[in-house]
Amino acid sequence: MVIPASSTEYLHVPATLPAGVDTGSTPVRIAVVAHRNDPADDEWHAADWVSGAARILVGPDSSLELAAGDYRVWINLDPPGAENVVRKAGILSVT
Repeated sequence: MVIPASSTEYLHVPATLPAGVDTGSTPVRIAVVAHRNDPADDEWHAADWVSGAARILVGPDSSLELAAGDYRVWINLDPPGAENVVRKAGILSVT
């Protein structure tokens, strides 16, 4: 995905939950980082569920303002039970 640095918009990250688990019982977080390492605890941001995708507002006037550059997008799902899933979800280019 490519967005201009001047745009404030939702970044949507599709996610598949385990069978029988709904979004209402599954907290979700998104990290958008400029490095290749796993996100640090303070780089995770609470996200919302909308139509089977997690979303977070990015850009000016949001809690996640991004300068021009390439970012790795991560998602963290915490469904009920033993699983706590962390996955790299893609690349975001900010121009």
